Amino acid sequence: MILKELKIITPLGEPTNCYIVFDEESKESMVIDPAGETEKIIEMLDILKANLKYIYITHCHGDHIGGVKKLHEERKGKILIHRLDAPGLNNPNISLTEYIGVEPINLEADSIVDNDDLLHIGGLEFKVIHTPGHTCGGSSLYCEKEKMVFTGDTLFRGTWGRTDLPTSNFQDIMDSITNKLMQLPEETIVYPGHGKSTMIREERPIYFELKPRLM
Repeated sequence: MILKELKIITPLGEPTNCYIVFDEESKESMVIDPAGETEKIIEMLDILKANLKYIYITHCHGDHIGGVKKLHEERKGKILIHRLDAPGLNNPNISLTEYIGVEPINLEADSIVDNDDLLHIGGLEFKVIHTPGHTCGGSSLYCEKEKMVFTGDTLFRGTWGRTDLPTSNFQDIMDSITNKLMQLPEETIVYPGHGKSTMIREERPIYFELKPRLM
């Protein structure tokens, strides 16, 4: 497996992490949260000689979906999102495109996903984990084989996502983190929607022992 992380610049200021998962044997790939700068994403797919199978959206906010439409038009790939966030793809009051400063985006998912659904990229299997809180339909993708989880804006290094936005809820995000993400093996690498990666074992003390993350 090859994993590429691209820092996508959006009007919000903080770059959004876009990830490309590539299975070398099958040449299948998945792009997670193509927030914009589509040419950069396509260039990397070309370098890898990758066939795009899925465009996976962890949640419907404008700073994560800005490049979805163009990527889909040029490279196909099924657009996937959790069923509870699918309506937000074409609702600016939920996607917050105006607030973020991006053009209005109208998208339709090709397929919706639910908790415990399995996605396959060649020989790689990813499990959908419904992790509401930042949005009601936020989701994470866990690959047991590669010991990695993509958490969108649910879990960051040393903190969690905002819960003062439409469909967000503080108790939900705490439940998602403590009862779902923190239950993953401690050696699992966390790839968030913004900022640096971390590991489950580094984040557990924050939620189980109420200790701040050091460094």
